[in-house]
Amino acid sequence: MNRHTTERGVIRYEGGQFIEQEDTIALEKPLTIRINQVEFATVVCTPDHLKDMVVGFLASEGVIRSYRDVEEMLFNDSQGIVNVKASVSMSLTSETYTKRVISSCCGKSRHFYLQSDSQTARTIMRAPKLTAQECLSNMKKLQEQSTTFKSTGGVHNAAIFKGDELIASRTDIGRHNALDKLYGYALRHHIHPSELSVAFSGRISSEVVLKLSKMGIGILLSKSAPTDLALQLAEDLEITTVGFIRKGGFNIYTKHERIII
Repeated sequence: MNRHTTERGVIRYEGGQFIEQEDTIALEKPLTIRINQVEFATVVCTPDHLKDMVVGFLASEGVIRSYRDVEEMLFNDSQGIVNVKASVSMSLTSETYTKRVISSCCGKSRHFYLQSDSQTARTIMRAPKLTAQECLSNMKKLQEQSTTFKSTGGVHNAAIFKGDELIASRTDIGRHNALDKLYGYALRHHIHPSELSVAFSGRISSEVVLKLSKMGIGILLSKSAPTDLALQLAEDLEITTVGFIRKGGFNIYTKHERIII
């Protein structure tokens, strides 16, 4: 067992009979985030790389501007709470934020029309160029890292790359959590987003495009399909979206000039 999974006995039906066996199950835990003693949100997530996730989440929500704003972070694993002491300029009780549970249910967790989203989304003016071969090889490297998905089928995977160099990969039951973990990693290690691209296991949804915008990253690679709203947002925010990266090919949907031969 690792921090991503646990084992559970199941009854499997196969070949006309029932078989008792062990199955590997993805872990799911709630984490309540308190900021300066004020309860801010409860995130349901895979319980690893939580420091990265909290930093990325708070930056994504516009609560902090950089990792320097975080003065202290204390985790209480038994209670599922993290107490964050931070230099925060706004009131967390204002109508901009509401205490809420952010579930792992894809497509129902965060909406691009929240006021905090409008304050933190940004148009991507600077981004690298990737070769077609780098798009293919980066997706292959992401899939090679996806050991928890292979054993459970129940998680999302994402990774940040500089060119074809894999900088960090993260796994979570929630696709937005996986991206927050990468965002937090980049902030904590002072990596400039204009040098990066993201490879992602899930579909290209509007919330994923919005998250890339908040991270300041201009290229999103996915093995799956986009939605119409995601592509509208990508056009507006000047994010390159590349989908269906499979079997030596892919589709470029927006800002195609960043992908070169």
